[in-house]
Amino acid sequence: MAERSGGLAAPARPRRRPASIRARATAGAAAVIAVALVVGAVAFVWVLRSSLVGGVQTTAEQTLDTLAARIEADGPSVVADQDDDLLVQVVADGRVLAHGDDADGPTLPTTDGSRYRHDGESWLLSADDVDLPDGGEATLVVGASLADADAATAEVSVLLAVAVPVAVLLMAGVTWVVVGRALRPVDRMRREVDSIAAATLDARVAEPGSGDEVDRLAATMNRMLGRLERSQEVQRRFVADASHELRSPLATIRQHAELARAHPEVTDTDELAGVVLDEGARLEDLVTSLLLLTRVDERGVERDTAVDLDDVVLAEAARLRGLGVTVDAGSVGAARASGDPVLLGRVVRNLVDNAARHARSRVVLGLQRRGDVVELTVDDDGSGVPADQRERVFERFVRLDEGRARDAGGSGLGLAIVHDVVRAHGGSVTVSDAPGGGARFAIRLAATD
Repeated sequence: MAERSGGLAAPARPRRRPASIRARATAGAAAVIAVALVVGAVAFVWVLRSSLVGGVQTTAEQTLDTLAARIEADGPSVVADQDDDLLVQVVADGRVLAHGDDADGPTLPTTDGSRYRHDGESWLLSADDVDLPDGGEATLVVGASLADADAATAEVSVLLAVAVPVAVLLMAGVTWVVVGRALRPVDRMRREVDSIAAATLDARVAEPGSGDEVDRLAATMNRMLGRLERSQEVQRRFVADASHELRSPLATIRQHAELARAHPEVTDTDELAGVVLDEGARLEDLVTSLLLLTRVDERGVERDTAVDLDDVVLAEAARLRGLGVTVDAGSVGAARASGDPVLLGRVVRNLVDNAARHARSRVVLGLQRRGDVVELTVDDDGSGVPADQRERVFERFVRLDEGRARDAGGSGLGLAIVHDVVRAHGGSVTVSDAPGGGARFAIRLAATD
């Protein structure tokens, strides 16, 4: 029966589990050691063999020189008494004139340095021409046995063939143990970190105290856990503060609405509408501020647009004057910075609104370009910011107890927005004492043409 199309798909092959670091390190070390030992063993055998063959060749050449001198003096017959495991022949015109006890066989090759098989052994031949006493010439051939060299080479080869695998296995075992002991603290830290949940971010991994890479890894992980814990605390406090700030205007609106329902005869519609509009505006401002902070935290800012900060500052000065605030903008000069026009405009507005809220009589604005830096200053003649609170004032939902409380609808996010937006633009914001008393907020940004 033909197989129907669209049948069950073949089961997916199980994914192979990757080898551990311990296994990879052991395999790598074993492979390197194996290659090194094999190359070293082959080189050693080759050097040993060359040395032994060189010794045999030297023996044959020395015997050749000695016999050649005797033949030239006493004739070829002197080789007949050579019986010390040497092959000796005197050859002339392809026939043997004389030979030693072990060379009574066929004529030996007369090529110097050639190899010859005799009685199941390999022989190294050395040959040279000699002058006979009767005035003729012949070739003296002397052969030395390579049996001892072959036996020594074979024994060493067998020994190395056994020793190299044993050494590789021993090195692999040592590497396995050493790497395992080195990674044991890492695996312990992994289990400890894996057991840490969102509710137990105060836990820390144990630091070995050895001062090595593992110890530094543990310290780094502890610092990371500390940052996560602080981030969680900030997030929880932020959510709690945001909930509190959102609940306050909602409670006000609900309270007035319930009062209007319970006592419609004493309810002033205009007053109720004013409360709802004011609290609604406060809610809108709070939600807008939260969304802006979220945007800066998650996506950063665009820095491709040149912003004329002097136009922004002068526009804010005109707005404050329209609200009846005395503003001195005589120190505002031309300056441009690269960034997001909307966010930088929000920074200037938050600063001038903060200054107007806390000023007794006037607000002083200044804008100057100094080299590659643009500096914006906003002064008020209010009560100022205590020196020990000048970093805390930029935290979210922070309102100082004296002189900086929310007395005009402030939510505690204005200066936090200033801080985060300026930092996202690569600048800095500081607070200090104003020359005329009160607080001076100074912003420094990179200037652009």
